[in-house]
Amino acid sequence: MASSEDAILEGLREQVRSAAAAHRPLRLRGSGSKDFYGECLSGEVLELAPWRGIVDYEPSELVITARCGTALADIESMLAARGQFLPFEPPAFGPATTLGGSIAAGLSGPRRMYAGAVRDFVLGTRLLTGAGELLRFGGQVMKNVAGFDLSRLLCGSLGILGVITEVSLKVLPLPRAEATVRLELSAAEAVGQFNRWAGKPLPLSGACWWQGQALVRLSGAVPAVRAARALLGGELLEDTRARAWWEALRHCSHPLFASPVVWRVSVPATAAALDLPGAPLIDWGGALRWYADVSGEQARAAAVAAGGTALCWTGPASVPRFHPLSGTVAALHRRLKERFDPQGIFNPGRLLPGL
Repeated sequence: MASSEDAILEGLREQVRSAAAAHRPLRLRGSGSKDFYGECLSGEVLELAPWRGIVDYEPSELVITARCGTALADIESMLAARGQFLPFEPPAFGPATTLGGSIAAGLSGPRRMYAGAVRDFVLGTRLLTGAGELLRFGGQVMKNVAGFDLSRLLCGSLGILGVITEVSLKVLPLPRAEATVRLELSAAEAVGQFNRWAGKPLPLSGACWWQGQALVRLSGAVPAVRAARALLGGELLEDTRARAWWEALRHCSHPLFASPVVWRVSVPATAAALDLPGAPLIDWGGALRWYADVSGEQARAAAVAAGGTALCWTGPASVPRFHPLSGTVAALHRRLKERFDPQGIFNPGRLLPGL
């Protein structure tokens, strides 16, 4: 007799097969917390939240495997109970945010520049294709990955290639010590210092700037954090306030995000101040700069001039969300889409118009 779990997975496969046969688009949905992110939402909803649960967790191996509908909060709670965490700090835009949505969005928090991005911690995935096939990529250890790493390709794909049904992630032990120092600096001074400190053997895990204040997080062994604090100087921020600050930055609940128009500008960490009105919220040691209430033309021109890209985080529906791709890169996207989803049923137009 088939289990209820088998029935859920078979139900998803059947819905995909039916949609492919009828050329009927599907909108992949976990909790809906990232509905704002991407170009458009269209198609019959394929509910993925029922396909949830932690499949395997080996604390001694630093690996956890879970289904796509598993709540991110449940995973982090289990890890915390064993003194471990997700180093890429995936943002959650609601209590029901799912693992599958986090991987598909490919977003990482303040620790990203120092620990790595989400794709750096994905060991393996299972993918439900447009043909209703279940494919496995990678495994549960790094040595299983050979050739082109398709698991990492799925990070940030926004579901246009298929349904990420299961993910294996590398996790890390929680730092023995953590401290946040605050320094009074201009934006230019802060970016300069962030880059100088990044070139030293310091236990950095976050560096941001807002309204004349630079905040630097140190994480690691007690002696290393203590020595770094002495080198950096500044004022030690109380633990509760520090945690609240980094959580607001991670989950995009900082006051800047209340603005109706927000641009996410990615540039080289060493880039000088951008020619944009207003003061930015700077993260990732200078490599990520958030601006409120600027026009798309201004944001994209400034990003290109600095050697970066600009993404419309929130704004009018008429504004293209993602930075335009070159013809060659766009062609690669189309070929991948055709290979994994030949009927074009998964999240049409979510990542790029026409895909």
